[in-house]
Amino acid sequence: MAGDEEVRFPAADGSGLVGSLRLPPGAGPHPAALLLVGSGEIDRDSNHPKMRTEVTRQLADALAGVGVASLRYDKRGVGDSGGAYLAADLAATRADAAAALGALRGDTRIDPDRVLVLGHSEGAVHAVSLAAADPRLAGVGLLAGITTTGEETLQWQAQRIVPTLPAPVRLLLRLLRQTPDRAQEKLFARIRASDAAVLRVQGRRINAGWMRGFLDHDPAVELAAVAVPVLALTGEQDLQVDPACVDRVAGLVTRAPVETRRVPQVNHLLRRTEGVGAPSEYRRQLRAQQPLDPRVVHTVTDWVAARVASEVAS
Repeated sequence: MAGDEEVRFPAADGSGLVGSLRLPPGAGPHPAALLLVGSGEIDRDSNHPKMRTEVTRQLADALAGVGVASLRYDKRGVGDSGGAYLAADLAATRADAAAALGALRGDTRIDPDRVLVLGHSEGAVHAVSLAAADPRLAGVGLLAGITTTGEETLQWQAQRIVPTLPAPVRLLLRLLRQTPDRAQEKLFARIRASDAAVLRVQGRRINAGWMRGFLDHDPAVELAAVAVPVLALTGEQDLQVDPACVDRVAGLVTRAPVETRRVPQVNHLLRRTEGVGAPSEYRRQLRAQQPLDPRVVHTVTDWVAARVASEVAS
């Protein structure tokens, strides 16, 4: 796409990460945003081999429209990036995000004093970590970000998603006497009891090292250390992240201004939904090529533009 330029930079383990730098029209140096994707084998555009959500690609489009550059990249071992996805734990993924931030700031076409970080879902977890360690950032945007531990977040998800499953699936769970809580407890205990980077669960290999880090990670600790402006936005119909986390961000961040938005009828993929926001609705929305909700996009671009404008003024 016009305006995109492939960039390469080293990951924390020395393997190469590959992404897209989107530059707006005009001469630089430009303000810029680092875009961090959600969990799973996700590429720079927020696409999984089985689900193309395009969250970060659409955000890059919108940001370029208000004169803001952006960098988005393939996770380690995904797309064009080197390394092994399953071997990357939470700390490694965070270190890769820090490497991407350094690469963005180091580009001479970017104004290093007007750089923000925008993270979606897991990306918001790493965005908080970067912001807590870097008061030089112009701001941090948390889209569907959490404020509780990974374990508490996954427990909250299960309690709300299981009732949305098809009736035959719910019946089978009852017949097997397999409650979501019990199944999660067993899985979490097995992951914590192992020090393996990768485990096979029900015939599928999972990145157990990442999961161990996520289960115990508490974003609230780092949120209390954030000293840069924050935007916290979550859809009211998000069944993967508690919308109440938005309100908690406002209470946890006390050293900088915070703007919060709970957008009605918007799900975890930041799309408008007429349903309850269940993951079963995602494929229908994506098949129809439904874009991000305009209210989400406008809120993000307005906030980003205001932040970089204020940086210029200061």
